[in-house]
This record gives sequence, C-alpha cells and structure tokens, in this order.
Amino acid sequence: MNILLVEDNQEIAAFVSRGLSEAGDVVSVATSARQGLIEAAANAFDVIVFDRLLPGMDGVDAVRVLRQSGVATPILILTALDGIDDRVTGLEAGADDYLTKPFAFAELYARLRALARRQPVIDTDPTRLEVGDLVLERPTQIVTRAGVRLDLLPREYKILEYLMMNEGQLVTRTMLLEKIWGYRFDPKTSLVQTHVSRLRAKVDKPFNGELIRTVRGAGYVIGEP
Repeated sequence: MNILLVEDNQEIAAFVSRGLSEAGDVVSVATSARQGLIEAAANAFDVIVFDRLLPGMDGVDAVRVLRQSGVATPILILTALDGIDDRVTGLEAGADDYLTKPFAFAELYARLRALARRQPVIDTDPTRLEVGDLVLERPTQIVTRAGVRLDLLPREYKILEYLMMNEGQLVTRTMLLEKIWGYRFDPKTSLVQTHVSRLRAKVDKPFNGELIRTVRGAGYVIGEP
C-alpha cells in the first residue's frame, strides 16, 4: 500500500511508519493538516490516516476539505476522542473509518488493508462514458477518440471502461487484477502493465494529449492532462 500518515506526535508517527514499512508498505508522513492536504492533493495514495487533533487545523476539517475538492481516497481518522458524537462527526465529514488511541498496530493495519481493498463506488447506469475527446458507448462497446474508432481487444475494452468509470481516481494494479481477471492474489507477472501498455498505444499514442497516466508504484489514472 501507498499510505499517507498525517500525525504530529513524533513517537506515534515513527511507530506506525516503522510498522507499515516493515510490512512492505510505502509511507509518507506529514506533521500538520496543511502539509497533509498538500501531499494528498499532489500524490496518489491507497489510503490516508489523519490524526484528529493537528496543529493549525482539526483533522476532521482537513478531511472535509479533501472531500469537497474531489479526493476520494479512503481515510481513517486516528484520535484520542472516543465519544460517539466525535466518531459521527468524523464519518459525516467524509472519513471511512475511525480508530481511537491507544490502539493495537495489528488492528490499525487490518483496518488500513480493508480500506485499501475497497473499490471506488461507481455508477453502473451511464451508457456513455466520456473523458475529453475519448468516448465509450457501453451498449455497443464502440470506443472513439477525436471521432476515430479504436479497435480494442475484449480485455483492453474492460480495462478502459473501468478506468473511465473511475475518471480522475487512482486505479491500482490490484484492483485491475481483481476486476478484470478475477485474481485475488498477485500472479507475480507483468500482466497488467502489458495490457495497459497496449491500451495506451491505441488510446494515446496516435492522438494529441495523454489521457492514461501511470502513477509510479501505485497504478493508473485516466483524465484530461
């Protein structure tokens, strides 16, 4: 997982960061809400951990700002406030989970993994998907860009459809393996990279403007440059 930890307590930040790193995750640490907002807006994360009491801005307010700006990354609030009203406030602000201090690292890690596995909630109703000049007609499975019809293989079409349904949001390799191939394990191959590379050769290479972008070490995002 690629995780953003926003925590001003140095001991807690070091403890959590070390534990996540030992588990093989990549951790970025921010010590203020402002720094956390900048990191969350500039980088793609699988999950974000926000302390509730942060210097300069309450963690709940920071979560609300992220949600209003369109950031849909799963967020867990970490706090010493354990009242029901406090939890409700955090969840209503847009947090996905809430864990009170003191906590067991094993529980925190299990909750983060559960959040990272969640796929974005997508609307299955639209029959026409558009990203810039790229158009996908779901009933006929016809895909065009700038009015030119693209000849896509079945899995290329499914990958593109899934990316377009989650426009502007990070789609991880794990999500693609599960959604497109039905894998619930890592096959240790370049299966996803190979198919996305072929897809990009058809969607992006012949046209002006890259729509499908690689988020290094995380996955892919589709959207206008």
